[in-house]
Amino acid sequence: MSTHQQIAHTAFPVPWRRIANPANWPLLLGLGLLRLLTLLPVSAQQVLGAWLGRGFELLGTRRRHVVETNLRLCFPHLDSQQRRRLQHDHFAALGCGLLETALAWWGSDARLRKLVTVEGLEHLAQAQASGRGVMLLTAHFTHLELGARFMTQLHSFHAMYRPHRNPLYQDMMRYYRERRSGQRAIPQNDIRATIRALRRGDTVWYAPDHNYGRQSIFVPFFGVPAYTITATARLAEMSNAQVVPYYPIREPDGRYRLVIEPALTQFPSDDLEADTVRVNQLIERWVQQAPEQYYWVHRRFKTRPPGQPRLY
Repeated sequence: MSTHQQIAHTAFPVPWRRIANPANWPLLLGLGLLRLLTLLPVSAQQVLGAWLGRGFELLGTRRRHVVETNLRLCFPHLDSQQRRRLQHDHFAALGCGLLETALAWWGSDARLRKLVTVEGLEHLAQAQASGRGVMLLTAHFTHLELGARFMTQLHSFHAMYRPHRNPLYQDMMRYYRERRSGQRAIPQNDIRATIRALRRGDTVWYAPDHNYGRQSIFVPFFGVPAYTITATARLAEMSNAQVVPYYPIREPDGRYRLVIEPALTQFPSDDLEADTVRVNQLIERWVQQAPEQYYWVHRRFKTRPPGQPRLY
């Protein structure tokens, strides 16, 4: 039995004591509702998701402030009306992302294959043929889970994950990521497991664009100093892995495009800061294609250079 089959048939990992805990029932009810909604046509899911996102915008004062701040910093050339429009579109995309996560967890392969167009598959094949490990470099888009699910249809990989404060949700997230990706998920702070996997020639999914607060330096992100993790170059150096960038885009017609770019050349270099800048510039280019689809609710600039005031 293959690794993918072994993981796909692993027993559901949530202990019954968590399911029986009344504190977890609202989460289970919400997830059950999301699973039912995946039975709707994708077009209907996207309309419903957009409406949910509008509700998030109206009720989420704190997150709305984060989005407003991020857009003001990253798009100073836009006037207030344009930024407000972008903000509305972002919350709509955020709501869609909730249903897209459900689709990534519970949608069938046959259904999802009809939704996506893949560009640059040859770049992934070339990297895999080298026999070296591969880092799938991407970023946090609102449809991140669905983009990763599309990638699982092309190649198995270790999905990295950030431990969640709710153990029940974390167990379910890890279970579905492993079930679909075909490999064991790796906590983002388990550097040794990541390096071992890459040295074996495995593929690891990796998104370095959040403020992780460790092994980071200030480099520009949309012209704003952003505390950015340097691990992309460090991991590539320690494991001799190739870095293959990819990103998903939701198209105006409701379909998706998965773009796989050539493996980075001369990476890492002998300049860690320049390598980190290069990664941010990649992500900026992707974001500019569909800025509303980036995860602007994250406090990307919460860590500030010395002497600069807090933003959030």
